[in-house]
Amino acid sequence: MVVLHVTIQVKPEHVVEFLEVARYDAEHSEKDEPGCLRFDVIRDRDDPNRFYFYEVYRDEATLEAHRQTPHFKQYFEKSQPWLAAPPERRFGKNLIPSDAAWR
Repeated sequence: MVVLHVTIQVKPEHVVEFLEVARYDAEHSEKDEPGCLRFDVIRDRDDPNRFYFYEVYRDEATLEAHRQTPHFKQYFEKSQPWLAAPPERRFGKNLIPSDAAWR
């Protein structure tokens, strides 16, 4: 199991557009990718221009497959100019619930 946490700072004037492409990517990741077990988009409570992605993939291969999908490529291409800083990515290992508990 691969857990990915991404912190994203968006320029204030591009938040609406960013949310549109982020929503599309998240929804299609869960719907169209059997290896994507979870994709949450979270807005920071104190900074409305900061977002967090919480993504869970079955393994490294499904994460790499995600990066090749049309919806991810669209998100990546469109969102880059709207970012105030490079995204911060952190990888984690699932502990609880166990990997076997994920469907």
